[in-house]
Amino acid sequence: MRLIRSCCCRFLFVARLQQQRTFIQMRTVLKVVDNSGAKKVMCIQALKANKKGARLGDTIVASVKEAHPNGKVKKGKVVYGVVVRAAMQRGRCDGSEVKFDDNAVVLVDKQGQPIGTRVFGPVPHELRKKKHVKILSLAEHIA
Repeated sequence: MRLIRSCCCRFLFVARLQQQRTFIQMRTVLKVVDNSGAKKVMCIQALKANKKGARLGDTIVASVKEAHPNGKVKKGKVVYGVVVRAAMQRGRCDGSEVKFDDNAVVLVDKQGQPIGTRVFGPVPHELRKKKHVKILSLAEHIA
């Protein structure tokens, strides 16, 4: 009995190390990387994306879970956001792949204009193809 138990634990440990990164889907918690006032949001729905979920540059509907007390966005508000960093890898035209350590989003209004005035951290240049040039211009580093 002990032998089986230790093998199962070892298998679970190896499975966690080799965890496959997936799409951003419902109930995924994302970090907010602008100065809109929100800290963390939870994805409600991916808009105009793959049926499986959202990837880099896709727009999502999210609920604010943590927020600064004197920010523009308050806790509990439903907002739109553009995924600017995703842990799932994405292939580029030159054969290289881009993937990030975390999932991050920039909050936007219904017209797609950013709510904040600054974007922190690296942002991939694939957002240019998705017509999010304003986010690229606010970013401090383009990857």
